[in-house]
Amino acid sequence: MSSPSSVRAHWSSRWAFILVTAGSAIGLGNIWKFPYMTGTNGGSAFVLVYLACIVGIGVPLLMAETMLGRRGQGNPVDAMRSVATEAGANQLWQVVGAIGILGASLILSFYSVVAGWILDYTVLAVHGFDGMSKDSLSAIFSALLADPWRLIGWHSLFMLLNLLVVIGGVTGGIERANKILMPALFAIVLLLLGYGIVAADMAAAVRFMFHFEPQAISATVILSAMGHAFFTLSLGMGAIMTYGSYLERGTSIARTCLYITLADTGIALLAGLSIFAIVFAQGLEPAAGPGLILQTLPLAFSQMPMGNIVGVLFFVLVAFAAWTSAISLIEPATSFLVERTGLGRKPAVAAVCFVAWFIGIAVALSFNLWSEIKLFGLNIFDLLDTLTTKMLMPLAGLLIALFAGWVMKRAHVADEIGLQGGAFRLWYGAVRYVSPVAIALIFLNVIGVIG
Repeated sequence: MSSPSSVRAHWSSRWAFILVTAGSAIGLGNIWKFPYMTGTNGGSAFVLVYLACIVGIGVPLLMAETMLGRRGQGNPVDAMRSVATEAGANQLWQVVGAIGILGASLILSFYSVVAGWILDYTVLAVHGFDGMSKDSLSAIFSALLADPWRLIGWHSLFMLLNLLVVIGGVTGGIERANKILMPALFAIVLLLLGYGIVAADMAAAVRFMFHFEPQAISATVILSAMGHAFFTLSLGMGAIMTYGSYLERGTSIARTCLYITLADTGIALLAGLSIFAIVFAQGLEPAAGPGLILQTLPLAFSQMPMGNIVGVLFFVLVAFAAWTSAISLIEPATSFLVERTGLGRKPAVAAVCFVAWFIGIAVALSFNLWSEIKLFGLNIFDLLDTLTTKMLMPLAGLLIALFAGWVMKRAHVADEIGLQGGAFRLWYGAVRYVSPVAIALIFLNVIGVIG
């Protein structure tokens, strides 16, 4: 078998890598989860701790996973096998790549169903939320979950959209799509921010998110912020490692990952400001939890000036963010199939999408016809969510930190990262000591041992 590097595609430029990797990171977590977690965890207290965790945990791990992908020049399994061989380490380290591929594929299956909700609400927004009450909006969401054909239809459409992009290849599909979707996403965020400044209560949103109150920081806030800082950058699921393997030598990993993090964090903060400006202007509750964008915001859209237009813009924004993230979830398994089996890219993409689509049908049915089917007290949706985001992703992230910090030869790490002197020692110390401890705490928190 030829080495992966001999047939490896590469991004057309550093900025292409930044766009597609930022697209992978910017998803429902930024525009859905970050605002509702901010709302339920003390506002500014959560934001400050989250930003500290991004710097101390997120950036070091993003750099480490990108480094392993570029050094290994292959799909996540082959990349880890290559760097383990180079380090004289046990070949069992390639299981890190397998965990990432499995996690990404399973996440895609239920992420697509949730993205289908967003597509459904985008259509609802086009028709307008005028005259709708809190009870009627709650009934609309309940009716959506109760309709298996509606859920499966939207899930199928979303999977088809992803297949059409990824089947075009690294530069012709993924890169080209992100060059369109990411600028559009940024433009919509800025439009919503402008609306929040002109017609909503931006001052209240700024106070809520940035007026620091130390007494609001608690163990729960810290653990929640640590967990979100890890998950928001798409770490531990093979996508960053795969994208890193397409990155040309000579490109600064440190500088590139910094730009990606700034884009990801910036979108989350701007989306949060836009959402809370609307929420406060309408006198609604910021601590609405997961229902913030599907129930609280539509209620705001029904009451505010130009609510229909703003509502459409908002749900198109969320749909674009979900799309760019889902694209990255397909690539790890596709890369593995192409390089390990000799399968052409098109049938490989089709196979990955079909499996995720098929599992997604079971996820959609878990809200209605199969709602009584439980394992460990969880329906299919909750079971897959728990397995991936609470177990596989933290485990893969922990192993990446341990390998990069303790197993890989320091000279090879320094060669790839490109940092010098104190900057390298600071990053290396974070990967060796801070990241493993933080991920262990995240893992213990999400499984309920601490928190």
